[in-house]
Amino acid sequence: MARYSGPVCRLCRREGMKLFLKGDRCFTEKCAIEKRNYAPGQHGKGGRIKAKLQGYGLQLREKQKVKRLYRMLESQFALTFDRASQEKGVVGEELLRKLERRLDNVVYRLGFGSSRDQARQLVRHGHVRVNDRRVNIPSYQVEEGQVVALAPSAAKNAQVAQSVEAVKGRGVPKWLELDAVGFKGRVLSMPAREDVNFPIQEQLIVELYSK
Repeated sequence: MARYSGPVCRLCRREGMKLFLKGDRCFTEKCAIEKRNYAPGQHGKGGRIKAKLQGYGLQLREKQKVKRLYRMLESQFALTFDRASQEKGVVGEELLRKLERRLDNVVYRLGFGSSRDQARQLVRHGHVRVNDRRVNIPSYQVEEGQVVALAPSAAKNAQVAQSVEAVKGRGVPKWLELDAVGFKGRVLSMPAREDVNFPIQEQLIVELYSK
């Protein structure tokens, strides 16, 4: 599966905020935003200030930010938006709901991975079970009542155990329930707009794709 394999810290610097792409490192002084809070490249410090962007520029930056946050490529993100636009309800909220329901995101939200990249790797390598059935598709949409669990071999991994300990501090979304001892979680309900605890202006993305 195609994926971005370049340096992820430059993505955060380009968006001017932490996207938490490197897990625990993002919470330390080693974070690139803490050291160089300006756009990457030779024109980074003197480049266009984000606050001065208008219209299309704002819409594009918002789309890029959300796409990078959920670790998706352009075609994958566009397909997700297209499917969200076919649902009944507010398009922007449906888009965020589909992004949150991705299996790799759920694995990350439950704390089995310290980043979405690590969570995706767990899924792709077949270490994740949904209702006792192995699912290795990161974009798989979880449903209410389903149980997402790690395979016994992955649960013994020290890095996974450390990630689960870390998530106890920041907590899991209220639409999910974590069993830290059993390395599994349950989908209690579908995610609501207020469950997305990241500054996202989804209406700008809708306006961009509506052009």
